[in-house]
Amino acid sequence: MIMPRLDASGRLARLVAGCKSPWPWIMLALPLFGILANWQMLRERTPLLLGTWLALVLLLFSVTLALVMTRLHAVAKAESMTAAARNSEAKYAGMIHSAMDAIITIDDTQSIVLFNPAAESMFGVPAAQAIGMPLTNLMPDRFRGTHYTYVERFGQTGVTDRAMGGNSAIYGLRADGEEFSIEASISQLVQDGRKFYTVILRDITRRKRAEQALNESHQRLRELSANLQRAREDEKTRIARELHDDLGQRLTALKMDVATLQDDIPLELAPLRRTTEGMNQLIDSTVAAVRRIAADLRPVMLDDLGLASAVEWLASEFTRRHGIEVKLAISDDDMDFDHATATAIYRLVQEALTNVARHAQASAVSVTLVHDAAENVIIISDNGRGICPEDEGKAGSFGLLGMKERTHLLGGKMIIASKPSEGTTIRIVIPQIPGRPGP
Repeated sequence: MIMPRLDASGRLARLVAGCKSPWPWIMLALPLFGILANWQMLRERTPLLLGTWLALVLLLFSVTLALVMTRLHAVAKAESMTAAARNSEAKYAGMIHSAMDAIITIDDTQSIVLFNPAAESMFGVPAAQAIGMPLTNLMPDRFRGTHYTYVERFGQTGVTDRAMGGNSAIYGLRADGEEFSIEASISQLVQDGRKFYTVILRDITRRKRAEQALNESHQRLRELSANLQRAREDEKTRIARELHDDLGQRLTALKMDVATLQDDIPLELAPLRRTTEGMNQLIDSTVAAVRRIAADLRPVMLDDLGLASAVEWLASEFTRRHGIEVKLAISDDDMDFDHATATAIYRLVQEALTNVARHAQASAVSVTLVHDAAENVIIISDNGRGICPEDEGKAGSFGLLGMKERTHLLGGKMIIASKPSEGTTIRIVIPQIPGRPGP
């Protein structure tokens, strides 16, 4: 019971020490002054009247003391809240002053009332000059009317804060007239019946330049990749024609010479006849190998008979080599493409089938080609083990990457749908560009 009294007395002492007004003391002194002033009269009266008077005086003193204590508590609390508010304002001002982003506050007339050092550095305008001027002075002329209306509409929404600009670029204007890209967010607050808006700005000029340089680098790399692919296809075509025409003709002539030599050998020279027969078979297998190599480089029928026939041959060769059934569906057998588009689509199907043979562990695959006036759709689907997400970005894996690049060069998009043990479906959509031959 001692500690509460000590605590209460300590609090009372602090409250009394903090009370700077004389009125609480006057209110406490009045009952005591009344007792002293009427003491002689009270003493001459009966004890009952004296007791009654003392009780009334004590009651009045207690009520007065309670009122004084309440006032002292209120004064102390107000002073404490005022000190806390001052500390909070000091911290808030310090945060705004040291912030790396520009912070600008405007009133309901959109005039600047706060301009932190980061904003001074960003716009090249001192705070003393910026305070009081319209916020629109810090942006290019062509955006001022739109921005003023935007802030008014934002104030009417009642939304606390939001990012500014959306998908549109936002530009600021430095004191020297230079325009620069910014990111901005805006918030609103009502204080003393007035509305204030705070805008936080970030200069993203360097980031925009870096993004532009990166995009230009990607574009140059894609152009280089396209040129390399064209050069490689041209080289493959040249080698395939030389193998098919030059070397094929030479082997055919050699086969005819061996056949003539074989006819001139007497029957009694059986070992020599068997040698020529072996030479003849070797020439036949060599001719077949040359045709196969030339077809792998670039099938002659792609140029002579068109894309549909080339894909049919590719599917049959794939089944013969790997024993995997290929179900082929072509919407239009008379697919008339330009040289580059036909080659790209053929290579896409070829690379997809190669990936199936190498990685899918599938027993069947379907190839669908849909061709109309709007777009070309290539769908390759297998029943294999599927593709794990980490396999797509695996280092040294260029099959899918090459397909994506070919698709991009044609202005199309490629979508891969796969689940483990449920197979993989690759869907490629290539728009039909005006001027590109149709069916």
